[in-house]
Amino acid sequence: MADFFSTTAGTIVLLVGQSLLVVAFVMLSLIYLVYGDRKIWAAVQMRRGPNVVGPWGLFQTFADALKYVLKEIVVPAGADKFVFFLAPLLSFVLAILGFAVIPFADGWVLANINVAILFLFAISSLEVYGVIMGGWASNSKYPFLGSLRSAAQMISYEVSLGLIIIGVVISTGSLNLSAIVHAQSGSAGLFNWYWLPHLPMVVLFFISALAETNRPPFDLPEAESELVAGFMVEYSSTPYLLFMASEYIAIWLMCALISILFFGGWLSPIPGLPDGAIWMFLKMCFFFFLIAMVKAIVPRYRYDQLMRIGWKVFLPLSLIWVVLIAFLSRYEVLGHFWARWSMGG
Repeated sequence: MADFFSTTAGTIVLLVGQSLLVVAFVMLSLIYLVYGDRKIWAAVQMRRGPNVVGPWGLFQTFADALKYVLKEIVVPAGADKFVFFLAPLLSFVLAILGFAVIPFADGWVLANINVAILFLFAISSLEVYGVIMGGWASNSKYPFLGSLRSAAQMISYEVSLGLIIIGVVISTGSLNLSAIVHAQSGSAGLFNWYWLPHLPMVVLFFISALAETNRPPFDLPEAESELVAGFMVEYSSTPYLLFMASEYIAIWLMCALISILFFGGWLSPIPGLPDGAIWMFLKMCFFFFLIAMVKAIVPRYRYDQLMRIGWKVFLPLSLIWVVLIAFLSRYEVLGHFWARWSMGG
């Protein structure tokens, strides 16, 4: 068996198996992210939430997904059918593709590439095309307007997200996500993590992640009271399901990124306890809980407020922070507090 896996065919089988394992984890997580989102929202509003299909309503999301799959796919008469169906598929595939470089534990990563951060930048930039294509291919004014402002929103907050991540990269001296986690290891447990030296940017990153993934209170691209579901207004059945799934997968990816960049990834918060994938999973669940709570308690912003925060508040703050971190790291202020790249040599 070991000889088989050393061959080209064995390598291909191994890669396909590992890829399917990651996809299975993401899709199973997606099912219960939707369930958890609805349950948390219901609890805040003192309702029961999903509680009929399966014990405690655990199979409700499966039933909803089956309903979408079995419904008729309605395509507008004037739509570009090829682009119309390509858009949700592109969004879905790109959202899952980001997990190829996410390390769930030491060595538990599909592609441990040295430019993982650049890969994620590229993926997040391409996801905008799915939204634009979906709005344009519908050949209708409402989805087209929705896709335009969705693209503007996603591009605006990608800038601040990128600058915040650059600060972490400067401290680490590497674009590899596993190296970023290793740079946060130490005898002080959670006080070794980057949330402490990069504290102001943790808040900015979290808020920018909400805007980047079109989550409330920044869900303007699909706000029903504004543009009748925005760029997805002409979609139904499975294509609509793919769009919705891609948004939740992007949220899950952001939860993983926050955990890796600022909260030690798979590292244990308490010295002495073993590290492992369970810590990574618990941190991702915690940040999804925060995102769900924001959806339940924060009112929606106007579009002009959203863009003003992105360009006039987050962009200057993140730029100033990059310059400050470069200075603190270069001159090793407080030793290795910011300059983790100097610890290896």
